[in-house]
Amino acid sequence: MSVSSLQWNGQTLVFLPEKALWVEQQRLLLIADVHLGKADHLQAHGIAIPSDGERANLERIAQLSQRWQPAELIVLGDLVHHPKAVSGELEERVVALLDSLNCPITWVEGNHDRRRRLGQLQGQPSQSRQGVWLSHEPEMPPEGQLNICGHLHPVSILRQTSDQMRLPCFSLVRSIPRLVLPAFGCLTGGFPADRSSEQWVVADETVLPLPNGSPRRRAWRPRG
Repeated sequence: MSVSSLQWNGQTLVFLPEKALWVEQQRLLLIADVHLGKADHLQAHGIAIPSDGERANLERIAQLSQRWQPAELIVLGDLVHHPKAVSGELEERVVALLDSLNCPITWVEGNHDRRRRLGQLQGQPSQSRQGVWLSHEPEMPPEGQLNICGHLHPVSILRQTSDQMRLPCFSLVRSIPRLVLPAFGCLTGGFPADRSSEQWVVADETVLPLPNGSPRRRAWRPRG
C-alpha cells in the first residue's frame, strides 16, 4: 500500500487509499460523504441495488480507526444519505460501531443529514482544529487556515486518445486555500475536480500525485 502526503503550515496531511485523511500532528482521522442508507433509499424508489456496500463502509471505518488509533474521528458531513433513509437495523449497526471506537467522534453536519441523530451523535457546525477549518460544503476559511471539506465528491478524469478513466481524488486549491476529500462511501459516484487544483488520485490501494499537464475534463459541481 502506498500513500502520499502534503505539508501545510506545520501540519502533515496524509492521503489514505481508503479515501480518508490523516492529520498527523493532531492525530485526526477525517472522512466525508459516507451516505449510509443510500442503497435502501434507491431500493425504495424502484432501483434494484444490493445493500452490502453499507457493511463495507462500516467495516472500513472500523479498520481505519483500529489501524490509526486516532485522537478523534471527524466525519465531514453526509454520514447518512437522507434523514429517513437509515433503517432501524442499519442505525443499530452504526451506533454499535461508533460506540466501539476508542476515540471521540465529531459529525460536521452535511446537506443530506441535517437534523439527524444516530444514538447520542448529532451534527455540528463547521469548526476549527489548530490551523484547519473543517466543513462539509466548501467554505472560505478564516485567515491563515486551510479549509478541509467534502460535498463535491471529486474525481480525476484521465484521458488518452479514446481511453478514459475516472478515479477518486484529493483536490487542493492553494489560492483559497481548500482541500476537498474524495467521497468515502461505496455508492457515492463522483464529479470532476476543479481543473485548476492539484490532485492526488486513489487507485489500487495507492495514492499518487497527478502530474501537472495530465489531460482532464472541465470540472462541474454537484447539485445535492
